[in-house]
Order: sequence, then C-alpha cells, then structure tokens
Amino acid sequence: MSYDSYYSDYDAVFGGLLIIAILVGIILAIIGYFVSALIFYMTSKTNGFSDVAYIAWIPLVNIYSLFLLTANSDDDTTIRAIAKKYTLIYFGLLIVSFIPVIGIIASIVMAGFVLYYSYRLLYRWTGETGKAVLYIILTFITGGLFFAIYGLMRMNRPFNA
Repeated sequence: MSYDSYYSDYDAVFGGLLIIAILVGIILAIIGYFVSALIFYMTSKTNGFSDVAYIAWIPLVNIYSLFLLTANSDDDTTIRAIAKKYTLIYFGLLIVSFIPVIGIIASIVMAGFVLYYSYRLLYRWTGETGKAVLYIILTFITGGLFFAIYGLMRMNRPFNA
C-alpha cells in the first residue's frame, strides 16, 4: 500500500499566488482605512466637530464620525444623540451578523446603512441629490476609489448642504 500524495508544481504556484493576493488585500485594506480616517478626521475638524475628530482614527468606532457628519439637526446635542443612536444600531447589526442565517440579512442591512450615510455625506459635500447618487454609483463601480479621491479633495471645505 502506498500513501504517497502527488503534488504538482502548480499547487505551489497557486498557493504562492493566494498568499500574495491575501497580502495585497491586507495592504489595500490598511491604505483604505487610513485614507477614510483622514477624510473623516479633516471633515470633522472643518465642519465644527473638532472635539471628537480624533474618533476617526479609532477602528470600528470611526463609523460614529460618518453618522455625526450626516446627522440632520440644528442643535449640536441632538446631532450627537442621533449619531450615537445610529452607531449603536450599526454595532447591533454587526453583532447580529455573526449569527449564521440571520447574519446574512444583518450584513446586507449594515451595508445598506453605510451606503445610505455615504450618500448623505456626498450630498452634504455637493449640495445636489443627482450628483450624490452619481458619486455613490461611481464609488460602487470603482470599489471605493472614487470616494477616497473625492473625499480627499473635499475634506478641507465646509459642507454645502
């Protein structure tokens, strides 16, 4: 009886390519994190939330910056309360997303949640609904690259809407 396994040279090549793809993905994720944190940080400082702008650099908690920048209200206390409420909803969805069947639905809702508030951020930068929708579509098509470029261009300017 022979228990010899046959491994071809292609197995090593595909394994190496898989490792390279994983490393490139990790590097791109880190770059994306730093760019989005910089955008949220500078936008928060520019638009009157400099006391909590540092939150943009804290992983997972930086979603609060997105909700803070997109909240609708005239009162600063109300804006912060709305942002905290949506942050808690987001984290609730994140926790539920680890449950096997329900997690798929929670993940889809969470992605829609972030997509909608990204639209609201783009709307506040542009002041036009049509442009904001177009920019969301471009962001989706380019895998977030458009949002990063446009955010870097607009982060030092106050909101239009």
